[in-house]
Amino acid sequence: MSIRFMAASAATITLSLSFASSAFAVTELQWWHAMAGANNEVVNQLSKEFNESQKDYKIVPVFKGTYPEALNAGIAAFRAKQPPAILQVFDAGSGVMMGAEGAIMPAAQVLEKGGFKFDKSEYLPGIAAYYSKPDGTMLSFPYNSSSPILYYNKDTFKKAGLDPESPPKTWPEVFEAAKKIKSSGASACGLTSTWLTWIQTENLAAWNNVSYGSNENGLAGTDVKLAFNSPLFVQHFQAIADLAKDGTFRYGGRTSEAKQLFTSGECGIMTESSGGLGDIIKTGMNYGIGQLPYYEGEGRPQNTIPGGASLWVFAGKSDEEYKGIAQFFHFLSQTKIQARLHQVSGYMPVTMAAYEDTKKSGFYEKNPGRETPILQMMGKAPTENSKGVRLVNLPQVRDIMNEEFEAMLAGKQDAKAALDKAVERGNAAIQQAIGQ
Repeated sequence: MSIRFMAASAATITLSLSFASSAFAVTELQWWHAMAGANNEVVNQLSKEFNESQKDYKIVPVFKGTYPEALNAGIAAFRAKQPPAILQVFDAGSGVMMGAEGAIMPAAQVLEKGGFKFDKSEYLPGIAAYYSKPDGTMLSFPYNSSSPILYYNKDTFKKAGLDPESPPKTWPEVFEAAKKIKSSGASACGLTSTWLTWIQTENLAAWNNVSYGSNENGLAGTDVKLAFNSPLFVQHFQAIADLAKDGTFRYGGRTSEAKQLFTSGECGIMTESSGGLGDIIKTGMNYGIGQLPYYEGEGRPQNTIPGGASLWVFAGKSDEEYKGIAQFFHFLSQTKIQARLHQVSGYMPVTMAAYEDTKKSGFYEKNPGRETPILQMMGKAPTENSKGVRLVNLPQVRDIMNEEFEAMLAGKQDAKAALDKAVERGNAAIQQAIGQ
């Protein structure tokens, strides 16, 4: 065999191997997320199942800390021109992402690029609307939507002489139950809450049908004047501040940290996302679920607004990457996947089919309270006050609110001062963000 022939053969073999390796190359797609605890296990399991369902794409889940931390990491990565394929962004970050012109590829377009028909009617109306443009284009894929609900420790209720099968429905009833839990010694603290911004302010407004801000809380325009210092908010937060003086109400932190106060048995009642259910189930606690409390009044309660997070896709990716992302979104939309995600996590099913499938299975009859977050959000057609909250800088406004709430809970100011300052500072931050 001549040297020339041997060289040619070697070149042919090398070229063949190169083609073979490229033909079987797997496109990796990083999914940056903020799911901890039981919900992190769900993310890893879903990624594994998708990866095993086909050979062309590999979802690589990467935990990036809390919701605000994950959003900041995604923004930094985009600026460095190294964004992930998929970024999980919490509800408060939706306005930030929508305002980032040219930075994202709408989820509806991604699905269509992958050969899938996008049909908005397949998704729960309130969820699809929240993550869509006014013209109906869905901008992000609603992965884990939640609604705030009331959790309570049934054993603590028994010790305090409260009915463990009858959770309090109104805020005054909650406050009285919390006082009884504390005074009876049934637990060290009566009441706690995660997310004072999302639950006690944004959802307080929607559920009680009062304004959070002008321009339909920001959904009808970016120039928003905040209104959460009206009498109902002052009454509500002063009641919380008064309960905090003797520890009847205990503050856990700005996001979901207060969940530990409830799961440890320290506090008997908690308002928290329906998505926090997985961690509560893992404790083995004898818990109960009630709807989010409200203040009595005509037409109340109205409807809650979704929290949780959705999946955003960055612009500038290759067609192959978009095809893989579309396949993953299609995988997540499957009825069996959505139904299971809803049933194991407490998050709401994204599609109507998954909700109906869960209902037909008898799941809600066997698990009282698990339909509550869905009924809260879908029970009534939303008003201008209850469609949601969308600010171009909602995470910043929430930080301002939390600073004032923390000063209030430390006894440095009353509720009216805290809310007035939060509105004044928040309005200034909004004007600066929209360039006025």
